[in-house]
Amino acid sequence: MDSAPRSPNGFLSSLTADDFELIRPHLRTADLSQDLVLVEVDEILKRAYLPHRGVISLVVKLARGEHVQIAMVGRDSIFGALAALGDPIALNSALVLVPGVASTIDLDQLRAAADQSATFRTTLARHGLAIYAQIQQTAGCNASHTVESRLARCLLHTRDLSGSDKLVLTQEAMAQMIGARRNSVSLVANTLQQAHFIHYSRGHIEITNLDGLIRTSCECYTTVKTQYDRLLHPQINCAAA
Repeated sequence: MDSAPRSPNGFLSSLTADDFELIRPHLRTADLSQDLVLVEVDEILKRAYLPHRGVISLVVKLARGEHVQIAMVGRDSIFGALAALGDPIALNSALVLVPGVASTIDLDQLRAAADQSATFRTTLARHGLAIYAQIQQTAGCNASHTVESRLARCLLHTRDLSGSDKLVLTQEAMAQMIGARRNSVSLVANTLQQAHFIHYSRGHIEITNLDGLIRTSCECYTTVKTQYDRLLHPQINCAAA
């Protein structure tokens, strides 16, 4: 069967024409403005977001006020997949890390499409598992790897999701991304700049040496990419096998 019309979002572009038609009439476009809060923990998630550009940060808020990022969702996936398949109460907060544009759809409409089509439901589940795999890897990474390698990993992942070598990230945002203190992030960002891997000034980051940044990153960057390829592109993997 023919694939759906090409979309900037990986979830939408992966759907068959029939599955895409189940949700096409219900899709709307919304701006993702920086720091926009999409849902807070324990709130009911009412809409799913499918970024065309921009990055959504999934965040855990701790009792002492710390905010720690556990995963990111960008143009390759969807925020709200597992909520559509199960409990809509948010287990974490979600906010816009990198501004952009997204398709949105009411969670009830997404759930209805999953009820009508087994292939649609399977695609939702695979995207939900990909986010879960990222959360697991992030937990292990933050517990075991250096601040430098963790920051390199997050910058690389943000680059992949946003599609740009130029990022707008404050020290506070980067500290939240890797679960570290702002002064540690400042020191490591300066180290990466002195190595000519990035150029960093007043919250504006440009990745200037991609290979160098990849070498600095821990194995978690490649591990997550491998998991995503396996879960989100099963047809390609089967053909390669």
